[in-house]
Amino acid sequence: MNTTTILQEILIKRSQQKKRTSPLNYKERLFVLTKSMLTYYEGRAEKKYRKGSVDISRIKCVEVVKSDGIIPCQNKYPFQVVYDANTLYIFAPSAQSRDQWVKNLKEEIKNNSNIMVKYHPKFWTEGIYQCCRQTEKLAPGCEKYNLFENNVTRFPSPMPEKNVRRPPPPVPPVEENGNEEEEIVVAMYDFEPTEHHDLRLEKGEEYTVIEKNDIHWWKARDKYGKQGYIPSNYVTGKKSNNLDQYEEGSSGIRHYHIKETLTSPKQYYLAEKHLFNSIPEIIDYHKHNAAGLVTRLRYPVTPKKTTAPTTAGFSYEKWEINPSELTFMRELGSGLFGVVRLGKWRAQYKVAIKAIREGAMYEEDFIEEAKVMMKLTHPKLVQLYGVCTQQRPIYIVTEFMEHGCLLNYLRQKRGVLSKDVLLTMCQDVCEGMEYLERNSFIHRDLAARNCLVSDSGVVKVSDFGMTRYVLDDQYTSSSGAKFPVKWCPPEVFNYSRFSSKSDVWSFGVLMWEVFTEGKMPFEKSSNYEVVTMVSQGHRLYRPKLACKQVYEIMMMCWQEKPEGRPTFEELLHSIIDIAESEDAF
Repeated sequence: MNTTTILQEILIKRSQQKKRTSPLNYKERLFVLTKSMLTYYEGRAEKKYRKGSVDISRIKCVEVVKSDGIIPCQNKYPFQVVYDANTLYIFAPSAQSRDQWVKNLKEEIKNNSNIMVKYHPKFWTEGIYQCCRQTEKLAPGCEKYNLFENNVTRFPSPMPEKNVRRPPPPVPPVEENGNEEEEIVVAMYDFEPTEHHDLRLEKGEEYTVIEKNDIHWWKARDKYGKQGYIPSNYVTGKKSNNLDQYEEGSSGIRHYHIKETLTSPKQYYLAEKHLFNSIPEIIDYHKHNAAGLVTRLRYPVTPKKTTAPTTAGFSYEKWEINPSELTFMRELGSGLFGVVRLGKWRAQYKVAIKAIREGAMYEEDFIEEAKVMMKLTHPKLVQLYGVCTQQRPIYIVTEFMEHGCLLNYLRQKRGVLSKDVLLTMCQDVCEGMEYLERNSFIHRDLAARNCLVSDSGVVKVSDFGMTRYVLDDQYTSSSGAKFPVKWCPPEVFNYSRFSSKSDVWSFGVLMWEVFTEGKMPFEKSSNYEVVTMVSQGHRLYRPKLACKQVYEIMMMCWQEKPEGRPTFEELLHSIIDIAESEDAF
């Protein structure tokens, strides 16, 4: 056995056993590659304990893993080692490190007789392959695997020894931003730095992007040569002659030109097939019907300054907040973990502050996961800004939503909200959940009580993933009195099997809550009775305000088997189809 070390480096290994993908499942290990073995150890080289090893002859595939989601550890360059019926996911600190490992491992396995014909280019996460959506861990690969020609790692063909012109010397690496065209962006909003490493943005000004190591915070340079970090969702591509520059980023504002007919009397239109005698008639019609537009006219654009979107944290890599920078104001309510108050950060930014009651949660686990959750940022998710963990109670600092929880809002507005507004609320939630689904993040407790409403009526999903840290047995056990059975599919209340498809079931119940304007699902039945009824095929009735198509979406969500339920992406398309239908309501 050849024990000469080829490569040795501290990398991060993802647990193969646990289905949950949290930072707790990502461990630093000292990896050592020899001619015969890939071994990983706990600890440093001088004092190491072997944790596992893979015989080189058993390896069937070594390749880069493509990732379009969030990687919940500091090493952002994953590769995979497939052997027997296992897949080892390893994360390198740089692209150069990863390519070196992949190249050397491929060299060692090139004579193996068990090389795979097809492989999975994306992660196995939360019980599904992200590339092909297959739910069987041993499902055959979905993309052709070529040991020497796949993805970024390539090997040159062997050159004949004689009569061959020597290759030219390697080209020296290009200096950063050297001869390559620099990326210029334009600020859509003003941004005032909160930390010394931030860069001030002025709306309409151009900035040069230097690096994009973080999807949410880019390093940029202004016209004076000053460098710093900027929120990536505050800028857009350089000004051009097309209409892209008129779309107000993630705020979803679009500009339409009202046209006039040449006939007499004059008529007005946005879409040629729909003519009106006055502009107010156009607006009233298209508030309820897309009819050729990209979407309905959902919200009026007010003359006040456009609100800037939320950022992933207050600054680049800032997740720990100093409690002395928080001002506590009125109480907003109380939840699973403790009291929630309105507050301000640095006496300037309005925030919601949750004080975690002692004994209410697995604090250490949550603190680790908070770094990941902060990077989840979307216009239809309540943004987590950071945590205060250096004292007790710990605080969770989030975006403040003026109208509070969706459930109370529906009950307060009962009889006031139109059917299309109710559908818009469902669409908002679905957009937030589609983003979570895309990033392999499961909510586990989706309901109207866990969504919040902004001052402009936008609904955002809140408290995603938080039930994993609840210590209350009455809430976490399916036999407990507080367990949300009425929002759960059979695989959850029977086997505690959570997935994006269990979130889909809960979304169907949330739609029912919205279209009943805040009624309690199965209102007269106990949890035990609900389990029996649902298991026997009983489903919630059609609300009076829900048209046939809306109720059909609910029923799609309540298919007994998870694989029979649609994805959130499919649900979103169905909701938009109804919203754009002229006769839906």
